[in-house]
Amino acid sequence: MDLALLEEEIGRITGENVSILSCQELTGGDINRVYSIETNQGAKCVKLNSAIDFPGMFEAEMKGLLELSRKNTIDVAIPLACGSIEETSFLFLEYIHSGQQQSTFWIDFGRKLAKMHRATAPFFGLEHNNYIGSLQQSNEHQSSWADFFITCRLEPQIKLANAQRLLDRKDLDYFEQFYTKIPELFPKENPSLLHGDLWQGNFMVGPNGQPVLIDPAVYYGHREMDVSMTLLFGGFPGSFYESYNEQWPLEAGWRDRVDYCNLYPLLVHLNLFGNSYLPAIRRIIKKF
Repeated sequence: MDLALLEEEIGRITGENVSILSCQELTGGDINRVYSIETNQGAKCVKLNSAIDFPGMFEAEMKGLLELSRKNTIDVAIPLACGSIEETSFLFLEYIHSGQQQSTFWIDFGRKLAKMHRATAPFFGLEHNNYIGSLQQSNEHQSSWADFFITCRLEPQIKLANAQRLLDRKDLDYFEQFYTKIPELFPKENPSLLHGDLWQGNFMVGPNGQPVLIDPAVYYGHREMDVSMTLLFGGFPGSFYESYNEQWPLEAGWRDRVDYCNLYPLLVHLNLFGNSYLPAIRRIIKKF
């Protein structure tokens, strides 16, 4: 992208004179190209992707980050502007300087996440749709967690996987049986503000040694979704879960429900990366 055009567009959106002095590409982005940039207003970050392939992605991410930051319970990457130039979308953010974990990092993380989850809404969902990874995510309002989990989380991924011939008829039958059990499996709780994609790659250690959330897929849902996803790829240290439960205890049997929650991210990975995730999905749904 032409940096002069980027400067001009950021200035138009923010109403400030922003000059880009240097730019360096960062590694690790699967969907977006990410750059650290030095400006006349200090270090910033810019994410770029295709406005055609991912319409509205950065607008939704910015809204999600602002929703998290407004609760003032845990640090998040602060978005400053988003827009598009020709066929390229951009998200302009404050740069997060990495620090060393404080000795209480995981204790603080668990406590702060539980406080964030206390934020609630009168519905399950969100005022706008967004993305998880490169897949669109529906946040249509539902009055019950079971309806939301089925309609807005499982069903869209199952339809996509079926269209790609990644699931067979028996898999679909197992899911139909699972649907009938969902209302009785999950404890009744108010909707919680969720990060929505909480794994090891979506937080950083900030300059103060505290956790900073990045790359969310925000919605108001059952809080066990966030906690369960932290366990999907190895899990966080035990002190994280102990601290979370001291701040706001999860209902009895929550570890037994981890697999049910993680059906959603497993289906997302199935659709994004192929059938290596199918055995884990089948192991869970065959219980029904």
